[in-house]
Amino acid sequence: MENITILHIETATDVCSVALSRGTEIIGLKEEAGGNNHAKNLLPFVDEVLKQSDVSMSEINGVTVSIGPGSYTGLRIGVSTAKGIAYTAGIPVMAISTLESIAQGAKALWSENASEPVQIVPMIDARRMEVFTTRFTYDMQPLEEVSAKIVDENTFAELLSEQKVLFCGNGMPKCRELLSSFPNACFINAHVSAKNMLPTALKKWQNKDFENVAYFEPFYLKEYVAAKPVVKGLR
Repeated sequence: MENITILHIETATDVCSVALSRGTEIIGLKEEAGGNNHAKNLLPFVDEVLKQSDVSMSEINGVTVSIGPGSYTGLRIGVSTAKGIAYTAGIPVMAISTLESIAQGAKALWSENASEPVQIVPMIDARRMEVFTTRFTYDMQPLEEVSAKIVDENTFAELLSEQKVLFCGNGMPKCRELLSSFPNACFINAHVSAKNMLPTALKKWQNKDFENVAYFEPFYLKEYVAAKPVVKGLR
């Protein structure tokens, strides 16, 4: 595992992020938040990460890509790019849950300042008070299926009455006011980043948990619905 070099691609939200790892270390990272320029930025980011790490495409052993849930367009761009790289280079591709990646990042930040184990609830902003979410134990075992939830003051009330819960992800801020009245509610700003895919990627590599490059698709959770075009002056 020491010499395994993996390219990581994250485009599930408004963050375009590319990381490169060797063994258990991140050796290159390029990311930009707050935009929807994945189609323009992703391949240049890949090139930049390879250059800053002094690694050629022929040295990459595998590719990971954030599989969702998240932005329909962002996921399509990330998955199609990962497929193209994997097919061209003849290397395996590994699909990683966006929510698991967020939870890994939150756990890393939490463990820097606190030793108390918590359940981890990553959230991806959907619309209004809806989030895509799931739950993990502190050692990253999934506790429920990924789902879309409308968050109100009762959504996590039973869970929060029993134990501490760490909420994270870009859906967390809009829910924080509703949940902060619970003493067991904890919050951390862990943005989506390709570097957080590494722990899961290494497990998948060890287990040879690879995707079929031709057939695997993003996990959207909800079907994409295109908005109707609006022509000014017409109803």
